[in-house]
Amino acid sequence: MADYPLAKFHFQVDWGGTKIGFSEVSGLDVETDIIEYRSGASPEYTPIKQPGLKKYSNITLKRGVFQSDNEFYDWWKETRMFQEGNSTGSIYRRDITISLLNEEHEPIINWKLKRAWASKVQSTDLNASNSETAIETLEITHEGLVIENN
Repeated sequence: MADYPLAKFHFQVDWGGTKIGFSEVSGLDVETDIIEYRSGASPEYTPIKQPGLKKYSNITLKRGVFQSDNEFYDWWKETRMFQEGNSTGSIYRRDITISLLNEEHEPIINWKLKRAWASKVQSTDLNASNSETAIETLEITHEGLVIENN
């Protein structure tokens, strides 16, 4: 076991598309609603608390823009086609694995998303006075998050 915290800059995303690098992943969190209840006959003047439904944040993926690469938009389009009833059998939901890698490029923590789909695509902003890389953003919604620490 290592005696130091893990660096967060070495990761990979298996998102069901072309193998590309992402510059940023955010939103890897889960929260449990709190259910409060107090019986009217309870001698305590405070409610009891118990766990309720789980809520998952949307995941945001960022990457550089490449010429003739529309994969983010194409995946989002599949979702729109399904919603409008024009789907030709394409599967717009995907299981996605996000892995934090060690120095040997092996996964040491995996975040597995169930039944994810593209809910938002944001193109790069344009600014003539900056010399930054063009970055596009994909926001995905999912129905479950499992964290595996190897």
